[in-house]
Amino acid sequence: MSATIGIIMNGASGRMGYRQHLVRSILAIREQGGVVLSDGSRVQVEPLLVGRDEAKLARIAAQHGIEHYTTNLDEALADPRWEIYADFLVTSARSAAIKKAIAAGKAIYTEKPTAETYADALELAQLATDAGVKNGVVHDKLYLPGLRKLKRLVDSGFFGRILSVRGEFGYWVFEGDWHPAQRPSWNYRAEDGGGITVDMFPHWNYVLENIFGSVKSVYAQTATHIPQRSDEQGRPYKATADDAAYGIFELEGGIIAQLNSSWTVRVHRDELVEFQVDGTHGSAVAGLFGCEIQPRNATPKPVWNPDLEDTHDYDADWMQVPNTEEFENGFKVQWEQFIRHVVEDAPHEYDFLSGARGMLLAETALKSAREGRKFEIPTVSLAEEPLTTDAHELTLS
Repeated sequence: MSATIGIIMNGASGRMGYRQHLVRSILAIREQGGVVLSDGSRVQVEPLLVGRDEAKLARIAAQHGIEHYTTNLDEALADPRWEIYADFLVTSARSAAIKKAIAAGKAIYTEKPTAETYADALELAQLATDAGVKNGVVHDKLYLPGLRKLKRLVDSGFFGRILSVRGEFGYWVFEGDWHPAQRPSWNYRAEDGGGITVDMFPHWNYVLENIFGSVKSVYAQTATHIPQRSDEQGRPYKATADDAAYGIFELEGGIIAQLNSSWTVRVHRDELVEFQVDGTHGSAVAGLFGCEIQPRNATPKPVWNPDLEDTHDYDADWMQVPNTEEFENGFKVQWEQFIRHVVEDAPHEYDFLSGARGMLLAETALKSAREGRKFEIPTVSLAEEPLTTDAHELTLS
């Protein structure tokens, strides 16, 4: 076992690739002396930056003391020094690059969605399985302090029988005319892989299935509330992708989840995402960091009377779940988990098949919005025989 593992970081100069994956994950791991393995030894990380703009790569490399960078992905994949391929490209470019990495025999770690369609995402999962390469997909929301506290509540039986989950996510993304937008313009062009459904529903799928139960059906309504935006150069363009999605999901066990996702909503909540979970024995509200609970025996008795002002402070009836451990950056924690998976075969269940399930939910939700009806979510599985065709067909009845 080598003391250092090489990581190809394709798209590390982009927003997410640079901030979360390079600076807050890989460089933070390097700074701490590597990843601690089960036997107490450490494996250090060595990044190779890959991108199209050599000058930008050189600036980032010089700023952070990184030795290796290149604009030639094929050469990087052919070099045995680099054992892991990590992908932070735009979604439209991801599938082709991952296929090259599979062919090169690299372990692969990628942002989500893994592909533009469910068929392509499932194909990647099949190809990776057939090739015997280890693979992982970012599931960062599961590592957030608020959701980790929520998961502990579920596992402890705090809620009794869980009845419902209600989630609110989003904020106002500036249109780009009078103020620069805080998200890239491709997010609002369907032809470039944009849209909040394909961006967020893969997140919601793994959050729901790993905390509450797998999604059995979906009914969704999408909208493009802002039909015209301005790009990074201030040029107006037509927004062809959905900027809001409203979904109702039936989960295993009869739990009903309602999740609103919007880039056209002004925030009136404590955090940019919040989930309220109601059960027979108690309720909780969790965000990125905080989590509050209200048990059954401390629930107030509201009385509806529209003729009298209600002066009761309902917020005061909730109790904060304390921090009983130190929470690190979720991206970094999952990176460490995946590196242990590659180096010593430690568990890492968030693979390409999980990514395919997320894309299936997004694609089914878009179909639901187009046709105005609910759809069941079929089980996702791989073929027993190695893949011999270039595509899978999704049939939704």
